[in-house]
Amino acid sequence: MDGERSDEALMLAWAAGEAEAFEPLYARHRAPLFRFLLRQVRVQATAEELFQDVWQRVVASRKRYRPDARFATWLYQVASNRLTDHWRAASHRPSATDEDTARLEREADPGSPDHALSVFEERRRLQRALEDLPPEQREALLLRLEQELSLEEIAAITGAGRETVKSRLRYAMDKLKARLSRTGELDAPAAKGSNR
Repeated sequence: MDGERSDEALMLAWAAGEAEAFEPLYARHRAPLFRFLLRQVRVQATAEELFQDVWQRVVASRKRYRPDARFATWLYQVASNRLTDHWRAASHRPSATDEDTARLEREADPGSPDHALSVFEERRRLQRALEDLPPEQREALLLRLEQELSLEEIAAITGAGRETVKSRLRYAMDKLKARLSRTGELDAPAAKGSNR
């Protein structure tokens, strides 16, 4: 039955005291949320800490939840706010080490022993290209492609206008296409472009 209930219905039921409603809600969003956070911070331990913080904030604010938007939009707004707090406290975005990149690739594809080396190299190229994007563009792109959120939902999460989100997505895609169309650059970082 819980598999048929919407996220919003599960959240409202949980907030009203139906404790078992949390399990399917958490199961639906656990992996995508963690991947989103891991791609943002690129360090497993930091992503795990942020993941726990986001769910703690969800627990703490469940009584105030209102289904004015999709639950996923609300959840990623909480995650985005927590990331903003994290970066403000850190005052810089650390570069990913090769070890962190390799760990991220193992997390994203646990069946990797069965994959050819070329698949690994392509994923590595894509990950490095994503890492080279300005933070605002990377966040918008991951929310759009991985979470399948609308422009309006991304705007609500990031606090940017719809047209700004469209621009960020367009610039991000242009940069990714340019970076991935180059050959022989598996290990060379791309030059940082503008942060539009």
